[in-house]
Amino acid sequence: QLRFVESGGGLVQPGGSLRLSCAASGFALDYYAIGWFRQAPGKEREGVSCISSGGATNYADSVKGRFIISRDNADNTVYLQMNSLKPEDTAVYYCARVPSVQAMCVIQAHFGSWGQGTQVTVSS
Repeated sequence: QLRFVESGGGLVQPGGSLRLSCAASGFALDYYAIGWFRQAPGKEREGVSCISSGGATNYADSVKGRFIISRDNADNTVYLQMNSLKPEDTAVYYCARVPSVQAMCVIQAHFGSWGQGTQVTVSS
């Protein structure tokens, strides 16, 4: 089973930045599309961004222009750089393998179980 460890969350003021890391455990990320998801209190989990094995990226409208997803296959890690953070970005963030359609990853679905996630809190 593919396993991921999320890290990098914390408390940040509105307008601030954070970089989340998603480290793969026990397998090589190279051939998989990976996505970031988040779940705010009282809300359903939603897709945030994903990156295909070839490096193509996809973003939810709510984070376009603010978040940047990247991958470092040598480090077996996918990153999410989050800039211009807003209070509504507050959530637990998770990563998971995601499907691809015609070489483009999609954030409406995922494979496998969820990890522990990392808490992001945006507040003054």
